[in-house]
Amino acid sequence: MKLLRYSQVAARALGGGLFLALFVVFILQVTARFGFNKPMPWTDEAAVVLYVWVILWSAATIVPEREHVVFDLLWNMAGQRTRMAMRIAGNLMVGGLAAVAVPATWDYVHFMQRESTPVLGVSFMWVFMPFVILMAALVLRSAWAIWGAVRGQGLQTELHLS
Repeated sequence: MKLLRYSQVAARALGGGLFLALFVVFILQVTARFGFNKPMPWTDEAAVVLYVWVILWSAATIVPEREHVVFDLLWNMAGQRTRMAMRIAGNLMVGGLAAVAVPATWDYVHFMQRESTPVLGVSFMWVFMPFVILMAALVLRSAWAIWGAVRGQGLQTELHLS
């Protein structure tokens, strides 16, 4: 359990670091462009790469399952057995599709190592790597959610207030 906690802390720290880097690059970009009238081309490229990483890293490792889109109305109306079936079926679909997509995603990302970004020269393999991480995380999360549903965990009614 401690290992899981440490990995969550590490994932959040990396996500926060990526977001901080994106923010710093954005501030540099705005300051150089509008403050000194000397745009720096690398900041545009770095901001796009960091944005991709922040979004996909966070979706894969930081955002808890309960924060993803759900159909509360159907869930709250269903009984315990129906909820278990819904959770298993939904996670089989998501995890199964992600599992099927992992090899093709890796092949594409690996293929993209031949190309690099125009300004920074970073291999596109590293730019697109979070797609592989996201697919693998979906498989693992889905398998964990199915295991939890079979054991009866996570089937209670949740009240979401906006």
